[in-house]
Amino acid sequence: MSQGTPDNLQHELWLACVERLAQDMPEQQFNTWIRPLTARVADDLTRVTVLVGNRFKMDWVRTQYAARITAVLSELAENEVVVELALAPREGPIRSTPAPRTVQEQVLDEAPEVPTPEPAHVGNDPKSRLNPVLTFANLVEGSANRMARAAAMHVASSLGQLYNPLFIYGGVGLGKTHLMHAIGNQLLADNPKAKVLYIHAEQFVTDVVKSYQRKTFDEFKERYHSLDLLLIDDVQFFANKDRTQEEFFNAFEALLAKKSHIVMTSDTYPKGLADIHERLVSRFDSGLTVAIEPPELEMRVAILINKAEAENTVMPEEVAFFVAKNVRSNVRELEGALRKILAYSRFNQKEISIALAKEALRDLLSIQNRQISVENIQKTVADYYKIKVADMYSKKRPASIARPRQIAMYLAKELTQKSLPEIGELFGGRDHTTVLHAVRKISGERQQLTELNQQLHVLEQTLKG
Repeated sequence: MSQGTPDNLQHELWLACVERLAQDMPEQQFNTWIRPLTARVADDLTRVTVLVGNRFKMDWVRTQYAARITAVLSELAENEVVVELALAPREGPIRSTPAPRTVQEQVLDEAPEVPTPEPAHVGNDPKSRLNPVLTFANLVEGSANRMARAAAMHVASSLGQLYNPLFIYGGVGLGKTHLMHAIGNQLLADNPKAKVLYIHAEQFVTDVVKSYQRKTFDEFKERYHSLDLLLIDDVQFFANKDRTQEEFFNAFEALLAKKSHIVMTSDTYPKGLADIHERLVSRFDSGLTVAIEPPELEMRVAILINKAEAENTVMPEEVAFFVAKNVRSNVRELEGALRKILAYSRFNQKEISIALAKEALRDLLSIQNRQISVENIQKTVADYYKIKVADMYSKKRPASIARPRQIAMYLAKELTQKSLPEIGELFGGRDHTTVLHAVRKISGERQQLTELNQQLHVLEQTLKG
């Protein structure tokens, strides 16, 4: 290494290491696991602390890349370097003057570290209806659920205080139910005497009907009004059920009055709920409302690897990337794909590989390839953004047309097997570099813009039927 000031040498050592790894590793692996890392280097260059975003990533980097990082650093420093892994502190951007913190920033900054519950104490009360398997420990964290997870951890550790009620919304299969069970399981691990109930909204409706039929309203109220924590799933099912809404409103008020906590989930945000009384909607929206987004690629990869480990199976990274690339809608579909692969592997006594995954998922992949065409994408996107299909091929460049066209190009690259030149030809004979620019632009913005990510998710779901 070149000579310089101590600070420069520290900085250069880590940069040189990253550059070396970039040359030695496949681009996708490097961008996913190495590029986000930062490091603190000791003055004497003998110790390097590598900072990782979350615990899952830290475990993965430790098992897969730590030895290689150590070897490269030792070679570059020309002495033995000890490498340690640590969680990166959550820091916001540096400002010249302090700015008011948003609720979201406060939730993330103040999220407590929740220890892994002891299995013997988790969900051991059958009356709670909790699934003891669903905990914070086995919930994979990513940008899609970070806010919701932090808020849930707050609730588990500070019952009846912050974020009451907590309202979590998002599409099917994104982990809303897992979060609720995790809250309940954590609370029971910390306080086994706590009265906790997890229930689906349809069951609440059933309980209301039964209490009418049997004239057992006193028992109904005793059950629901005495809870320390009520976890209720899919409250959109209360729509058009006036008596049920009335009873839930009463239970809601009673629980809040006694400093109990309420956590709810829905497929949409409170004000988007149809046929729910306004006073109930206002209660839903009176605490903290957080969204869970469809998982990004890195998170989907992590989920697959994590769930495979839970099945005592090693999922090769390249296979996880292949599956995550082709199954992108929600966690439930990912789990289904994983089960097919594991079953196929065990039945045929073959190791898990991309070839085996393709064979196991051939029906899913063939349906995707058959149903989704560039022409279908163009029509779907044009309808969604209220432009003409002909605008997809035209030379018009106003933002109202250019933006949907770029989105359609991105989806064509993501959802079909067409090459960039082929896609360009189908968009009015455009050059492949134009398509590449659109793909990179939309892909980058998808990670940053929640609204765009939601729009793309809707379009993908529509195209996949």
